[in-house]
Amino acid sequence: MSLATEFKQIIVIGAGVVGLTTALMIQEKGGFHVTIIAEVHPGDAKTIKYTSHWAGAHHVTLAGDDMRQLDFDRATFDVMWAMSAPGSPAEGCFMRIPQTEYYSVGNENRGLEVMPNYRPLAENELLPETKSGVTFNTITIDTPVYLNYLLSRFLASGGSIIRGSVQHLSQVAEGGTRLFSGGRASSPDAIVVCAGLGARTLGGVEDKDMYPIRGQTLLVRAPWVKFGRTVSTADGLWTYIIPRRSGDIIVGGTKIDDDWYPNPRPEITKDILARGFALCPELAPPEVRARRTPTVDDVIPNIIEEGCGLRPARKGGIRLEIGSIEPANSKMKVPVVYNYGHAGSGYQSSWGSASIALQLLEDALTQNRGAKSLL
Repeated sequence: MSLATEFKQIIVIGAGVVGLTTALMIQEKGGFHVTIIAEVHPGDAKTIKYTSHWAGAHHVTLAGDDMRQLDFDRATFDVMWAMSAPGSPAEGCFMRIPQTEYYSVGNENRGLEVMPNYRPLAENELLPETKSGVTFNTITIDTPVYLNYLLSRFLASGGSIIRGSVQHLSQVAEGGTRLFSGGRASSPDAIVVCAGLGARTLGGVEDKDMYPIRGQTLLVRAPWVKFGRTVSTADGLWTYIIPRRSGDIIVGGTKIDDDWYPNPRPEITKDILARGFALCPELAPPEVRARRTPTVDDVIPNIIEEGCGLRPARKGGIRLEIGSIEPANSKMKVPVVYNYGHAGSGYQSSWGSASIALQLLEDALTQNRGAKSLL
């Protein structure tokens, strides 16, 4: 029996963390052959077109009262905590750390109470001009390493990936993977759209509720920093320190809606460095701190790069639903599952939202099988 008749042929559009996780979960479920189609792949040079490369990332939910988002985040944390366990094949992608959050406007820790070793901070532990805070254990993610881990695990499980640019869903609905490899067109059994910000312009989707939240960061070499810190201020600024297992540190950041500028702004870099050092003077080398009081200038030689990314936000939150598209060469509609619009929560909600996308896919294929039987 051929591969085409043994397995349902599924195309996933997008190879960011959401696309990779969703494709992997579907592939490992069994009964499917999944092909990812993406213009940019995890091993490529960093580009503004691919947000997942620029993420910090750490798992600190910001879901608040959004129970759906909180469920996604908690499900993902459970998966990642297990993946980060000593001896796990994925251990090298993660770092387990103590995390401290400081809040300048009330109590913003909703959803974090279930984290390991969670406790509120005492008043004498707070930073100046902050009103509350919490500490707990979490994980950070070395995002370039993790993305390639997901891809390698996906390929090892039998999945495929193709470099290609899709202008309209109808192209892959009619041509399938042959659109890029040549040969006779063959419609897939279903399409899963994980296009991130690209969903705004992808034909057949063109979701105008999508918009960017621009984030700018610094990557600093400071392997002696083994903890995370975040402070939110009354004016809406968030400053964060995210250490990676590699010894590199993400220092951020900014959250600016509808800002499409693709390059780091020098004045923002200067501001992030000043805020980051104020929050974490331990960014300065320990030998400097042993001799004298460090300054921000002591951190500058260890800056690896400046970066910025466009978080794929969506009015109304993540889109997780079923649709369809009818190819020009067939009267049978191809099911489409949408899984995009994660904003800055792509990593920390990836496994939770992928689980729902898989359920929607199975439901859509069952419905489609029933429709075929009526023909």
